[in-house]
Amino acid sequence: MSQLNSLSVNQSDKAQSGSQADPRISYHIAPINLSEHIFAVDMMIVLPHEEAKSSLTLRLPAWIPGSYMIRDFARNIIEVSCSESNISILKKDKQTWELTHKQGNNIQQVLISYRVFAFDLSVRSAYLNHEYGFFNGTSMCLNVKGFEKLPHYVQLAFDQCNVDIHHWDCVTAMPISKNALNEFDNKLTQYCNPDYDTLIDHPVLLGELCKKQFVQSGVTFHVVFTGKETMDLSRICEDLKPICEHHIQLFGESPVDEYYFMTLLCERGFGGLEHKGSTVLQFSRFELPFPNESFQDASTASKQKAKLPEGYQQFLSLCSHELFHTWHVKRIKPKMMVMPDLSQESYTPQLWIYEGFTSLYDDLTLARTGIIDPQQYCEILGQNFTRLMRNPGRHLQSISESSFDAWTRFYKQDANSINHIVSYYLKGAIVALALDITIRQQTQNTHSLDDVMRVLWHEYGKEEIGTLDSVIDTICAEKLGINISSFLHVAVNTTMDLPFSSMINSIGLSLHMRTRSSNTDKGGKAAETALKHDIGASFTQEPLGLRVNQVLAGSAAAKAGIQLNDVIIACDKFKADIGLLYRQLNAKAESDCILLHLMRDHQLIELPLVLEAGVMDTCYLSIDDSARFEQWLGIKRHE
Repeated sequence: MSQLNSLSVNQSDKAQSGSQADPRISYHIAPINLSEHIFAVDMMIVLPHEEAKSSLTLRLPAWIPGSYMIRDFARNIIEVSCSESNISILKKDKQTWELTHKQGNNIQQVLISYRVFAFDLSVRSAYLNHEYGFFNGTSMCLNVKGFEKLPHYVQLAFDQCNVDIHHWDCVTAMPISKNALNEFDNKLTQYCNPDYDTLIDHPVLLGELCKKQFVQSGVTFHVVFTGKETMDLSRICEDLKPICEHHIQLFGESPVDEYYFMTLLCERGFGGLEHKGSTVLQFSRFELPFPNESFQDASTASKQKAKLPEGYQQFLSLCSHELFHTWHVKRIKPKMMVMPDLSQESYTPQLWIYEGFTSLYDDLTLARTGIIDPQQYCEILGQNFTRLMRNPGRHLQSISESSFDAWTRFYKQDANSINHIVSYYLKGAIVALALDITIRQQTQNTHSLDDVMRVLWHEYGKEEIGTLDSVIDTICAEKLGINISSFLHVAVNTTMDLPFSSMINSIGLSLHMRTRSSNTDKGGKAAETALKHDIGASFTQEPLGLRVNQVLAGSAAAKAGIQLNDVIIACDKFKADIGLLYRQLNAKAESDCILLHLMRDHQLIELPLVLEAGVMDTCYLSIDDSARFEQWLGIKRHE
């Protein structure tokens, strides 16, 4: 039952007549039905007497900062109602409601109730199941237009649910308030935010939670996972410590005294969203270390430090990435993102600076702190170069265009996107690497990208004044005394490939190109075998055959007429199987044909595929000068 229905008559009368209560917006939020994934929200609006109006506008954001896509969170709001019969509610558009007093009186205090359907298992919205509940304020808390600067309070209740969840815990970076609210239960924990923007920057996690904390560089870090403890929390905290220390030392200070890593565990999933005092991560529970699990095997037992499993390394990299955003995105940010309009898109060509730079530092930090060794880092770089080289869209879209078009292209990708867009994350990170090398070369190794990051923090981030599109060029010219305008123009505003091979030579590395060795080859390593031919398509094995997931522009598959979602059922009259297909390809000579039978829209189609030589699009790096490479890394070992 909603808290609205339990209000006393006196409270209802006070809502009609107004009161001298401190102006504020308050939300009483309760998970009420786990199986139907429903939160109930009671929203008390108390306005300054002199600013009360006869009509108020309520609105929910259409997107959440850090995720640049219109998501229409308001579609999940159910049954908006009002405690006052003299106030009407009219829905104006997909995310806006208008409250109007029927007699034209001013509305100073009013109680609104609504429910929210929460079943989006992601870091961006709201989710409720038998194990936990999670929400961002952008999915849960309506905004009163014009009163965003009032204090915004939150109370969470567990006693209205259809099952007993009194044992649930709550974790959020939202500050606790000591002032009791009269309109709701004054026995409940109450959180207070100075304004609406602060409220929606504090996600909330409820449920059966595993928690541990540690202190690093004077900051208390809270590590929280959903569900019962199945992972080695102590090991994870120990591995996070040097990452946290690196980021704080890089920028010279931490903008927060406490920080929360909140992870939503799932069978399969990956993602993260940054906030000023926390991050929400989504990750597979089976990729994390179990208690007392050793990563050593026969091949590593004699070594001092075992190689991290790839999944766990990716988790630490994700934590590194999102923590870096505490400075770089949440405080250092493009000018138009300082006060963005959350009802519509806010376009900027600068996302390559923010996500690209962060995507360089996430894995680089693991290498600098010794969590992974230099060779492992080279494998990661090689995989990143491979992903870029296998992306035909890099020749059609620049990373400044990719940044600007994030709303409609990067965040709305389909199977053909690889042919016409480039990732400002991926190419942005490689451009950041090239930028660091360029700065070092032009300053005789007296400056690096680290210096640029510190200037960004001290001159833009600390006061959140926002950056212009030319900020990197300006910093390099005014603070480092170098001119990199030509480099930035080519790297950022054109689709030309940079001379990466010659650039990484200066830090002791060599770039090697080869054809892929299998359908699952991600690059990053040398290979003993290589495919003679490459179709230029990716597949998923199904009982009937091979479903086509992607076709690269200009490839043999594209020329043959293979289309997305085709199911190849036979190759040269043998049942289609990924392993067999590539054996068949290697047995053929160049320009030979292979006969494909496939199903398309319930039709049997026969296609001859003319074979072409494998493409040299798979990269790996070798360390030619270990001392120079480790000097560039600035490795800081931890015990």
